[in-house]
Amino acid sequence: MADPIEDFYAVIPAGGIGSRLWPLSRADAPKFLHDLTGSGQTLLRDTWDRLEPLAGRDRIAVVTGRAHRAAVEKELPGIPDKNVFLESEPRDSTAAIGLAAAVLVKREPDVVIGSFAADHVIRVPHLFDWAVRQAVATAREGYIVTLGIQPSEPSVGFGYIKKGAGLVVDGAPEAALVESFVEKPDLDTARAYFADRSYLWNAGMFISRADVLLREIAENDPQLHAGLMELAEAWDDRDARGPVVDHVWPTLTKIAIDYSVAEPAAAKGLLAVIPGHFDWDDVGDFASLAKLNSGGRAENLAILGENARVLSDAATGIVVSQTKRVISLIGVRDIVVVDTEDALLVTTSEHAQRVKGVVDALKLSGRGEVL
Repeated sequence: MADPIEDFYAVIPAGGIGSRLWPLSRADAPKFLHDLTGSGQTLLRDTWDRLEPLAGRDRIAVVTGRAHRAAVEKELPGIPDKNVFLESEPRDSTAAIGLAAAVLVKREPDVVIGSFAADHVIRVPHLFDWAVRQAVATAREGYIVTLGIQPSEPSVGFGYIKKGAGLVVDGAPEAALVESFVEKPDLDTARAYFADRSYLWNAGMFISRADVLLREIAENDPQLHAGLMELAEAWDDRDARGPVVDHVWPTLTKIAIDYSVAEPAAAKGLLAVIPGHFDWDDVGDFASLAKLNSGGRAENLAILGENARVLSDAATGIVVSQTKRVISLIGVRDIVVVDTEDALLVTTSEHAQRVKGVVDALKLSGRGEVL
């Protein structure tokens, strides 16, 4: 196995509640703190284990909410305190990744950082390793780099990246410019993208020199950049940090890094892509979770839960059980059943994306105690 990359720092944004996985994923137990693959450990821990060979255990930072600090540190025993970046409230990915970049570049001016979500599932780790090493080599040349996943099917659930002309970068034979981003397509368009093979799934993984990333934020949102710099100046002073975070953090623009940095960089020819040939899933809803845990076979019933008690006859889909109740399924196809102590969800794989609407409705009705 190759040695860790000397100038590389991995950043794991661990935020959000995974609302499409409610009631399994909650505000106090978001999806990155669950074992959703049967690996025996949480998605966060799986992410750490993928990144440690690339960055080394002392060069992995986690950006998470204050409420999740104890759970994160329990999952990652030994993580240095300086590598835990706490948000006072969610401000989306630009603020989270930008904060890490601003603090890390102050500590190490030439650092290359990579952002990898805490709740993705990646298999074939040596291919992931190779893609990241290519991305770091490309980032050293001044590009912001994303990893695009070679599609395994014509999916309508992901955004796409249109790969453009190839780049000549030592150590990155697959590097190419990004021609454009494409929002989630309809099925016919997705089939055309799949046949084209120059379209890649947008997995939201970004690698860049920290100073380059911050320069792009400054050009596109000077006020956001100023706030991040103010935070970085105070961050390593324990006495000063808290008051500055409480004052500055809530004022930061709430925007995804795809829109604040990646799309403008693509328009300027500064965004590159490395095709990822590894298996990847963002576990975005119960349909993808069912597929992930049934071996991709539609005729299977996936069952998650340490003490799940499920009886089935000619049933397919997924059951997630956190109770001792016996759950019986007879002659139902693509069913989704999630049974917790205080909430029960029943839907189908076809409508799994609509679970977020239930969460929104619960918020509006004042029943936030189950969120």
